[in-house]
Amino acid sequence: MTIFSLSRSVLSAGAIAATLALCAPANADQVGEVGVDWLGNDILIDAVADPQVEGVTCHVAYFERGIIDRLQKGNWFEDPSNASIACRQTGPITIGDIDLDENGDVVFKESRSLVFKSLVVNRIYDRENDTLIYLVNSQQVQDGSAKMNISTVPLYGQDVVWENGKP
Repeated sequence: MTIFSLSRSVLSAGAIAATLALCAPANADQVGEVGVDWLGNDILIDAVADPQVEGVTCHVAYFERGIIDRLQKGNWFEDPSNASIACRQTGPITIGDIDLDENGDVVFKESRSLVFKSLVVNRIYDRENDTLIYLVNSQQVQDGSAKMNISTVPLYGQDVVWENGKP
């Protein structure tokens, strides 16, 4: 199952079909903003609640270019690929219908350029270690980005409810 938050994304036919089958999209709420220079560049921090894992919230930090920087350097419609993620238990954990294979689920996706780049948060369940892994990275139409960051939420010893039974 793929879960998207679509705010400016351009989708393929397959992604549109997957989007129509959604139960509940992930929401990103901006919770912080730090100015980094006089060009108007900022580091934004969003809280992303996993729509299929109640009780887990990820905080994603990413760079957003200011207007002065865009005017000076060109590349008007593009932001850098850098992002950081930290995910924690923020309440009782209830796990819904998540994909248990090694590819996991897309929890959140947001466009970072006019067409070519997206910021993506994936969730993968590590069955052997009873841990949820969250990966943030940039997806690009050309030349994939090696810039990524992960965070884990261990389930061991927690009172976790699996709606479909623990695998």
